[in-house]
Amino acid sequence: KPQVVVMSGVTDCYQPFEKHFQITRQCLEVLLEFRNPVGIITKNKLVTRDIDIFKRMAQYDGVCVTVTVTSLDHKIARAMEPRASTPDNRLRAIDMLVQAGIPVTVNVAPIIPGLTDSEIPAIIKTCAALGVRGAGYTVLRLPYAVKELFEKWLEQYFPDRKEKVLNRLRQLRGGALYNSEFGRRMKGEGLFAKQFADLFDLSCRREKLDRHRINLSVEHFRNPYQQQMLF
Repeated sequence: KPQVVVMSGVTDCYQPFEKHFQITRQCLEVLLEFRNPVGIITKNKLVTRDIDIFKRMAQYDGVCVTVTVTSLDHKIARAMEPRASTPDNRLRAIDMLVQAGIPVTVNVAPIIPGLTDSEIPAIIKTCAALGVRGAGYTVLRLPYAVKELFEKWLEQYFPDRKEKVLNRLRQLRGGALYNSEFGRRMKGEGLFAKQFADLFDLSCRREKLDRHRINLSVEHFRNPYQQQMLF
């Protein structure tokens, strides 16, 4: 029964080891064989390696690539995501995918209040100019031990902003650093949450970007082994 598969909402399917093991590419080859639609979410330029497969999938509305852009500031990006592609390389990946005819959206995430939220308009404008078709965003989430790790990270890299960032996060989460409640954990609530939403919506409208996801089709799904399985 065909359904859209997303790779991946938990960890990046194009992290460095993929260059050697090619597990993601092998999965894509199977999805292509069955014409099962797939959505890709990544922070890494390595995604462009598989443009040859994506181009074939795009012919039947079978693929969408979402590139996550956390910040255009190289200092912040290097401190926050040292093993992911630089901002420039992520923008190059978007450009290469768009030029190849692949539907691309941008995910502004995670938005860190007091640190990266002011970059929302610039990220949207830059990516829209490259030809992305849609955009989404997520506010920073700090489940379990991540809270303590994040506090230490702020102390190490941005000590002058630490209290401002933590205080704004608490205002987004009802006084706590994290709220796991579905529907609130991704965006937060309160004044700052509304400001982020309004700024994001205004930026998307200004650049004529769609807030909705690109619709992928299961209409062309096929099972190349079905005939054999009948016997």
